[in-house]
Amino acid sequence: MNAKQRHQLTVRVTLVGSTVDLSLGVMKIVGGWLANSQALIADGVHSLADLTTDIGVILASKHASRAADADHPYGHGRIETLATMALAVTMIAVAAGLSYDAIQRLMHTAELVTPGAYALLIALLSVIGKEAVYRYIMRAAVRIDSDMLRASAWHSRTDALSSVVVVLGVGGALLGYPFLDAVAAIFVALMIAHIGLRLGWSSVQELIDAGLSGEHLQEISRLIRDTEGVTNLHMLRTRSLGNSAMADVHIQVAPRLSVSEGHQISEVVRRRLIDEVGRITDVTVHTDPEDDLTAPDTAHLPTRTQVVADLTDIWGDAVAPLDLDTLQLHYLDGQIDVELTQSLAEGSSLAHLHEHEAQLRARARHLAYLGCIAIKYQIAL
Repeated sequence: MNAKQRHQLTVRVTLVGSTVDLSLGVMKIVGGWLANSQALIADGVHSLADLTTDIGVILASKHASRAADADHPYGHGRIETLATMALAVTMIAVAAGLSYDAIQRLMHTAELVTPGAYALLIALLSVIGKEAVYRYIMRAAVRIDSDMLRASAWHSRTDALSSVVVVLGVGGALLGYPFLDAVAAIFVALMIAHIGLRLGWSSVQELIDAGLSGEHLQEISRLIRDTEGVTNLHMLRTRSLGNSAMADVHIQVAPRLSVSEGHQISEVVRRRLIDEVGRITDVTVHTDPEDDLTAPDTAHLPTRTQVVADLTDIWGDAVAPLDLDTLQLHYLDGQIDVELTQSLAEGSSLAHLHEHEAQLRARARHLAYLGCIAIKYQIAL
């Protein structure tokens, strides 16, 4: 599902939730006023407050689905993370408010007014309606793997749980046990706070670039190691970005492969991770001829221009300039290995070739950074 489809689904389910919030909010406020139930009125205000959350979800989804641009080269997925954080904070605030009200009721139980019996029916309808909204939004959240929608779904369930408090409170008041309302409210508030803290912690981890789970890393490593041409991997790193994730890794290939073949292997790795690991949308693959975590550093070694100049100086006219242009340099094990291709002159004897190679190697010993020299001969047709 692409970003546009994700946004459309998010808007659709959020609008459904908003409609239910508005309907239940008005019904609970009017019903609470008629039934003389302060708890039901407060619960109605809570439902109407959810409309603000719903608007925030829609706006966050709209901006998070925007493509990458010059100012945001990695996209706008973190907007969804920030929205999830805001919803988590809202849930914690709701929990604190419920706890405070419950404590106040426990301290002043004599002041509780017995509500009308139909307040109980309205509260029950609210529980059913908000639980249905929770399940509806959560199915969409799982479908597109959206923490923001998960937070929105749980926020709907907090409203259902607060309605459960009203049911217990009204029922307890009607049965002569008004303290049940306060006890249940504290219990539900702790549940809401736990959910809010869990979602908030997940968002914090994402904002500080926490990596994917160990299970994801094992899957990624397995896919890379199973790719033809990869001999090893190291420095695998991941980070979440909204519902997606990014990865970068160093793969090790045979040390003397051509640049194009090494690049081809890295492209296979990149496409395979994007196609087979659900959350990954971007991969950076660095191709190494050896394990650069343990191999000697080669950064101090001279560049190709300097190597060619040094070889030209020590070999002189023993090597044609054209042949120097075709030499291959391999930066391995802290040294430079040289592969030189020479044109085989007509009538050259094997003894002459051996003498020529010995001369080149003898002169090359003056360059401490050289490792080994391989000389190949080509025959002009």
